[in-house]
Amino acid sequence: MREKAIREDEKLRKRYEQKRELYRLLREHASDILESKNFRSTRNYIQHGSMPVQRHCIDVARQSIAISKFFHVPCNERALIRGALLHDYFLYDWHDKTRENYQMLHGFYHPGIALANASREYNLSLREKDIIKKHMWPLTVVPPRCREAWIVTTADKYCSLLETLKLRKGAGKARIRVTG
Repeated sequence: MREKAIREDEKLRKRYEQKRELYRLLREHASDILESKNFRSTRNYIQHGSMPVQRHCIDVARQSIAISKFFHVPCNERALIRGALLHDYFLYDWHDKTRENYQMLHGFYHPGIALANASREYNLSLREKDIIKKHMWPLTVVPPRCREAWIVTTADKYCSLLETLKLRKGAGKARIRVTG
């Protein structure tokens, strides 16, 4: 019984350390993004199921780091994190059919919109641009060119699946509505 309690404590400690490391990396590489008004506004838009875009992007960044470390894939950590945070930087509610320029094919168009928005606000590296533009592959016909983009593409698919099937904690919360 005591051994089981020790194992549980070790698991909790490991999870705590992983979370601390994630937040350290986010602060180190992307505090400007996390503190920006536009990025913070993404908490008001829903991505998959009822998951806010901001939470989805942070989850994709976390999962991208985990994939990179688990598979020992050397990569540019800064580009990986920043690209993951900005991959869905489209800044609108894609469910709103009354929105000007509403596109039924959001999945095809939002990577280009996210890239344009991110490029206006941040000095993006080529890797960050590749991540944002190609994270929807194979919907974006041209595949990712760098390993960071492949990792974020994989992490995004994984997180999207968990959110859509409501397997991710917090994915079942009610939609957030912003009123004028």
